[in-house]
Amino acid sequence: MNKASVTFLRFALVLIGIAAAAFLIWEPRVEGVNAHATNFEMYSDPFILLVYTGSIPFFIGLYQAFKLLGAVGQNRVFSAGSARALRIIKYCAFAVIGFVVMEELFIMLTHGNDDATGAFMLGLLITFGSIIVAAAAGMFERLLQTAVTMKPAPPSGE
Repeated sequence: MNKASVTFLRFALVLIGIAAAAFLIWEPRVEGVNAHATNFEMYSDPFILLVYTGSIPFFIGLYQAFKLLGAVGQNRVFSAGSARALRIIKYCAFAVIGFVVMEELFIMLTHGNDDATGAFMLGLLITFGSIIVAAAAGMFERLLQTAVTMKPAPPSGE
């Protein structure tokens, strides 16, 4: 991969991270329940705290993808560090799925018969995207792990 492509992809990851952080900061201020709440009331809402906690694996996964692209740019794709980054991305995707399930259960338990189909659809979309990321990362991790174990050791100085 050429340096321009890697730089563009890293820039895109930074933009995704900034957009996600901006959304996490902006959205609670316009949400129906917290629209007129003070900052203390807004950020002490258990659902908002659960969403913020669930966003941590997302940002860790973005950082690992950023590191992986750095290894790609330095032609160190077939290394143990790249396989480790893919493993962490896979685990982060599973963690995001777990948090989305907890958030959906929270909505079901606290809102009862309210119409929460929009929230469930958003949860399904996030879960589906996370499943795709986890499957791709797992597949690439296995391929890299196989390539790393098959790679000959560098010659010694003898």
